[in-house]
Amino acid sequence: MNLRQLRYFVVVAEELSFTRAADRLHISQPPLSQQIALLEEELGVKLFTRSNRRVELTEPGRVFLLDMRSTLNHIKNATVRVRAIEQGLAGRIEVGLSSSHFLGPLPRLIFKYSRTHPGVAVALNEMRPVDQIEALLERRVDICISRSPVDDLLLCSLPLWKDPAVVALPLGHRLAERRELKIADLKKENFVLLRREGSPFAQHIHERFAVAGFLPNIVQTVEEIPAQLYLVAAGLGIAIVPQSTRARIPGIASCRLTEIIMKTDVYGVIRKDNQKKALDAFLKEARQLKGDE
Repeated sequence: MNLRQLRYFVVVAEELSFTRAADRLHISQPPLSQQIALLEEELGVKLFTRSNRRVELTEPGRVFLLDMRSTLNHIKNATVRVRAIEQGLAGRIEVGLSSSHFLGPLPRLIFKYSRTHPGVAVALNEMRPVDQIEALLERRVDICISRSPVDDLLLCSLPLWKDPAVVALPLGHRLAERRELKIADLKKENFVLLRREGSPFAQHIHERFAVAGFLPNIVQTVEEIPAQLYLVAAGLGIAIVPQSTRARIPGIASCRLTEIIMKTDVYGVIRKDNQKKALDAFLKEARQLKGDE
């Protein structure tokens, strides 16, 4: 039994004429009759009663027709779907990210991509940076949105958009009117910082403090940047954060840093053996964004 035989059967059943069915299928009648006979032999039942004047479906034939119409329709839909997946127009993308990216251009990216690729589901999985990489290596996510490149033989880090570090200060702070600051200008300030464990961004900031020759006065440590910013807005201290995050939280002023804290790209980290065409389109859309959108 094969798909060709099943299609032939449905056409004969719809036409109730081998002659008309052969014309519709653009084949001659003898091969059509032969394929139907082979199908009946394999099934062990007669699907049609034939006479010189007419062809009729048997009772098993009528039941088989209902099932085969449904089967062929499922096959047609599956064919359309797999072709859409191959073209990057259908499927699912699992994204690993930290909550700070919701304060930047990521929501705009998801909106734009969903409009251009409505057949692709994008699932956002919030997790710590170190957990993102583990999930990526275990294929639980397809891409991680990272604030630093990842050094791993199985992974590839692709720059998406610029997102330089800035100083976030509560409104009314004595430095809030400054256009730019040096790390050394912050020596006497109280800091709200990210915990260093599992955050390359936080580790880089601590390294810059060491280069500037002082240890920051840390009044609070938190897990995520949004918590950092809300504590800054409340007046607990200042913070060094990605530029894209500061505009979404009220009560905060920001100043540019004269020193480069770290590489200022946001990266899409994927497996080198990625084969998802939908993910390729997602990355292309992401590269067209700017960090301050």
